[in-house]
Amino acid sequence: MDEPLLLTPQLVQKDLDALGKYKTCDVDRLIRGYVKKNADASLLRPHVLAQQQFHRIYFYVSLEQIKDVNARMAFIHGNLLFSDWWHTDELIGFVADLDFEAAMKYAAEYVKSEEPFVRRWGYVLFISRLGRGHAESLLPLMKNDGHYYVQMGEAWLIAELAVTEPGNVYEWMRTCGLDYKICGKAVQKICDSFRISQDWKEKFKALRADLKEK
Repeated sequence: MDEPLLLTPQLVQKDLDALGKYKTCDVDRLIRGYVKKNADASLLRPHVLAQQQFHRIYFYVSLEQIKDVNARMAFIHGNLLFSDWWHTDELIGFVADLDFEAAMKYAAEYVKSEEPFVRRWGYVLFISRLGRGHAESLLPLMKNDGHYYVQMGEAWLIAELAVTEPGNVYEWMRTCGLDYKICGKAVQKICDSFRISQDWKEKFKALRADLKEK
């Protein structure tokens, strides 16, 4: 059996340079090639925060080769190397099949992190089938946060929960006491959604005046 390809920063940078002016789809083709060769991306780990071009490659090459969802989550948990919103959100699909209770244990830790994009990850990891039907458990995770992208992550999750549980989200929002920066953005996302009825959109829009006063 051939030895796995060892991805050094120098090798990967050379491959990226060979792409010229590349797009994400070009990087994804490169990633598929690495995965096919059972590449080991571990040597990229110390570089992903300082050199963002390695971030997607490090996570995707590693996670694509891990078949068990619990092992995938364990890998992410051991590599909370998040420095912007884009890369955090890219990982959602890798944990969509995780057991909900297991995910909640991780999230309860993440939303208390000092790192804003780890806090954001604590919310957005549920924006898939993982969070569906769990508004009652997820809404209490919401808290006021001064970081813009954490606020947007919370609003995104609230709006996602409203797709399948609009009544639960509506009743919670009426008395939740969260900053309008979060709830107002959640209402906007609800109103922009094609998966929520117009009747519910009107009900949420009608909450705006009361939410602004709280």
